Amino acid sequence: MGIDTERDIEANLQIGPTDKGMVRLFVEGDGVEIPMDFTPDEAREIAEEIMAAAGRAAKVGR
Repeated sequence: MGIDTERDIEANLQIGPTDKGMVRLFVEGDGVEIPMDFTPDEAREIAEEIMAAAGRAAKVGR
């Protein structure tokens, strides 16, 4: 399985700051909770990667 493999799984994603000055991505689904903490700089890098992927995906969808 890879990033292009479709799956029929539902999950919720929450994003917010922690009380320790980190940015948390919290994934919850099917009885699993995955908290992932990142520094603000790491979070900015992730946001840039998401924006770049969205741009590429928009071109594929045309």
